[in-house]
Amino acid sequence: QVTLVESGGGLVQPGGSLRLSCAASGDIFTINSMDWYRQTPGKQRELVARFIRDGTKMYADSVKGRFTISVDAAENTGYLLMNNLKPEDTAIYLCHADITERFGDLWYPWGQGTQVTVSS
Repeated sequence: QVTLVESGGGLVQPGGSLRLSCAASGDIFTINSMDWYRQTPGKQRELVARFIRDGTKMYADSVKGRFTISVDAAENTGYLLMNNLKPEDTAIYLCHADITERFGDLWYPWGQGTQVTVSS
């Protein structure tokens, strides 16, 4: 079994920064891709950023230039660095990954989410 656990959320003032972590555990061979989504009440879940194993990174227009996604393959951990945070970034942030296990099984786990609140 492969699982994801997010951490790093919290309360931050507008203009501040946070770094979210998404730690994958299990018998992992590769993280093929990792996504960060965010969810607010009454809104559809939004894809914020995507990292693909070949190094490709994609961002939602609303976070381009402010958020940076990365994956440390040696640590099986992904990160979302969020700078210049705005109140509209307030949401539960969830990571989601495409992972190949050591014996070839594919897993698509979700983390439990971490709350980010941007407020003065």
